[in-house]
Amino acid sequence: MRRATEAQRERLHETFAALCRIESRSGQERGCADWVAGALREMGLECSEDDAGLRAGSDSGNLLTRIRGGDGASIMLCAHLDTVPPAAPIEPVLVDGGWENAHDGILGADNKAAVAVMLELARGIQQSGATPPVGLELLFTVCEEVALRGAKEFDTSALDSPFGYVFDHASPIGEIVLASPTYYRISAEVRGRAAHAGIRPERGRNAIAAAARGIAGMRLGRLDSETTANIGTISGGTNANVVAERCTLEAEARSLDPARADAVATEMIDHLQEAVDAAECDLDVTVERMFAGYRIRASERPVALAEQALEACGYEPRHIDTGGGSDANAFMAAGLQCVNLANGTERNHEPGERVSVNALEGMLEVAIALVHEAGA
Repeated sequence: MRRATEAQRERLHETFAALCRIESRSGQERGCADWVAGALREMGLECSEDDAGLRAGSDSGNLLTRIRGGDGASIMLCAHLDTVPPAAPIEPVLVDGGWENAHDGILGADNKAAVAVMLELARGIQQSGATPPVGLELLFTVCEEVALRGAKEFDTSALDSPFGYVFDHASPIGEIVLASPTYYRISAEVRGRAAHAGIRPERGRNAIAAAARGIAGMRLGRLDSETTANIGTISGGTNANVVAERCTLEAEARSLDPARADAVATEMIDHLQEAVDAAECDLDVTVERMFAGYRIRASERPVALAEQALEACGYEPRHIDTGGGSDANAFMAAGLQCVNLANGTERNHEPGERVSVNALEGMLEVAIALVHEAGA
């Protein structure tokens, strides 16, 4: 099987739409996992589930299936089953040559476009009856959208493949991610003192005001070509007539330079601490390195094979760095070479998320080409 047939393309869209209709926010992937496992078993493939679910905070583990190749070698392909929380029901519809949600919310193309591609790749191989030139290990992870928890809990020693690919970058097909950032998450609680805001404000210590002064001193947004910082949430107080006793916030720092990520996170905490001290409040801070960054050389074999597969399908390969993470970060940290390939999804995590018919079909062609290039 070197090119997708018309029947395969039609089935790809049916599979994609069916997957999108299954709600599978992070931690609640059981329905989607069962659907995928059932589809694989209908193809005659064994599907195993690991015990990562409990540790990752999910009602499902990661799924793994294998297709044996001609020479015993194999490559891994990976996609994640979870989505960010949907703000509306998901009903996939075709609009102007692309899939969108009929309602005002995410579609789930991140990452169900890749899940559908992997399933139809497997189905096409099984139906052809021919042994593929290289074996495949297809991995479907949980809780990717919450700091790659499923991939972190996956035992990469269970794989035979020396390297793998994830199809999880929402940008035009052809882009190959060579670098991804180190990511720190900061959770902080400011504790002040409550008082009546109209009668005894002098006795109060306003936790919201202290947090706001700390945030005002921070450098946020894009700090340089490799580094970003953000305040994502802030909440606190009980009522307009009460000096706010507590305030919580969540922030992050990312950089392709691990030392820079660490320094920016420290700087953000320092600004917060100075403001809290000045307001005579207290501060509790938790800092977690959610995932480590990586760089992969353009000369590495997985990158070269991806370039060949893209060129075989008429795409111009382009090397990029990204500010986002993917399961590739977890696998690289575990010692498994993994390349993240763009899958053509648009506006992921947003209402208006979309993937074109051409992009969905194009990724199936790229996946097929990867199998042949790896087995050449």
